[in-house]
Amino acid sequence: MAEEGDDSQEKTEDPSQRKLEKAAEEGRVLTSKDMFVFTGLFGALLMMLAVPGIIEPVLGKWGALLRLERGADLDALISQRITEGIKMILITGVVIGVPLMAVVILTQAAVAGNLNFAPKAMAFKGNRINILKGLQRMVSIKALVELGKASLKVVLLFSIAIGILYMQAPKILKLPYRSLGEAVASAGTMFPAVLGGLLLMLAVIALLDFLWQRHTHIKSLKMSKQDQKDEYKQTEGSPEVKAKIRRMQMENSANAARQQAALDDVSSATAIITNPTHFAVALKYEVGSIEAPKILAMGRGKIAEMIIDRGKDANITIFRSALLARALYFSGEIGKEIPEMLYQAVAVILAYIYRIDRGEDLERPEIELPDDMRFDEFGKPLVNRAGGYDA
Repeated sequence: MAEEGDDSQEKTEDPSQRKLEKAAEEGRVLTSKDMFVFTGLFGALLMMLAVPGIIEPVLGKWGALLRLERGADLDALISQRITEGIKMILITGVVIGVPLMAVVILTQAAVAGNLNFAPKAMAFKGNRINILKGLQRMVSIKALVELGKASLKVVLLFSIAIGILYMQAPKILKLPYRSLGEAVASAGTMFPAVLGGLLLMLAVIALLDFLWQRHTHIKSLKMSKQDQKDEYKQTEGSPEVKAKIRRMQMENSANAARQQAALDDVSSATAIITNPTHFAVALKYEVGSIEAPKILAMGRGKIAEMIIDRGKDANITIFRSALLARALYFSGEIGKEIPEMLYQAVAVILAYIYRIDRGEDLERPEIELPDDMRFDEFGKPLVNRAGGYDA
């Protein structure tokens, strides 16, 4: 594909699904920090409203940690209170942190469309510590836009908070003169109002930030027409490769059709060489003929089973030789004479079959094949492997 930084062509096309998936693998997904702030504060407000009866007891326990009893062992008491304080901090962290973490994860899933884990994003990249590039990022248009957004957010949020607190000033001024319980109850009514006002403004900011981030994210992934062509070649393959694949498919289809049509000639075969079931080759030879044996039919898998079944129905002798069956299959052609390098091996087998059919009782012969005519079941040469009869 064309390089990302190639500006020779204008990038006007929407990113393809492959481009989006590749970006996700690298950790470049749509995200919005302001959306996290909004949902986090909203979740905190819901928790505050959902557990108002817990706040006062918790504050009471924290206050109890600071009270010392007269005559108590200070060393043991301090150790005990520190332990209790640590436990309360851990419990509070779990009670508050786990729901807020779930809110953050769900927010990212909603913004990006799904959850994405990108190990590539954690890989070391030397350009991240390049001082010049770092300075360029600091003074780039994007950095200035982010600075402007942050400044505007601070001004708006402070204005909302100060306005709400100003309206609540009479209550705030009375807090020092109330008991702990009354102060907590009064604060419990003021803080939701402040958070609610902030949330309204944050909702607007988060929506605008989400739209902006989506625009910039899609823009950064846009492609030129050359990018699309290059990606298509990588995905679908070049025309030359596709043409070669089609040619191979046509050849395989034609071979399968020939093998299927040749099944009708199995009944006139002299012998069938098998593997014993994966390969089958039907041979025909006229005794006394000067011509070499011909291959009437051959096949593997289902075709081989059909050749064997038809051979049994026609009482044709079936000879098992894995090496010879594979050699005939991978080096011979239907309707043609067997390869010259297999004359000796086939002659030994046909002579054996001829005498067996006449009623003689003979031991099965050992078959010797040339080294370059020994194949495995996938057609790959078997080098330096002993030949001979295979049961």
